[in-house]
Amino acid sequence: MKSYRKELWLEVPTRRAFVNITPQVEESLRESGVKEGFALVNSTHVTAAVFIDDDETGLYRHYEKWLEHLAPVVPTDPNDDDVIGEDIIDAHMKRLLMGREVVVAVTDGRLDFGHWENIFYGEFDGGRKKRVLVKIIGE
Repeated sequence: MKSYRKELWLEVPTRRAFVNITPQVEESLRESGVKEGFALVNSTHVTAAVFIDDDETGLYRHYEKWLEHLAPVVPTDPNDDDVIGEDIIDAHMKRLLMGREVVVAVTDGRLDFGHWENIFYGEFDGGRKKRVLVKIIGE
């Protein structure tokens, strides 16, 4: 069995963004040489997510509204002992809603997706480099 690991580094200039990382994952799969197995793709940051969905711009505008409704920006009180230090509480909640990782089957050297599926990176506290881990295991 083969095991392949690659780090993808992303930096978005805005606080929030959705980035299709499918091409980078497909390139990682080609580099791995794995024909049958699984690809794990996960964010290594608690304010960013990895998920699978359709590459539809309108969908992401609705995600923005939905996420802000469920996990709005929360003003912090500097006198609270439990404040995490920055105004990023909402980014943690948004990541929890969208998910940390995806696992995709690899069949015949390709990601075994449904017709419209793509892998996305969701950024909720942008402005600096963040890492996505790709781990491919198989034969």
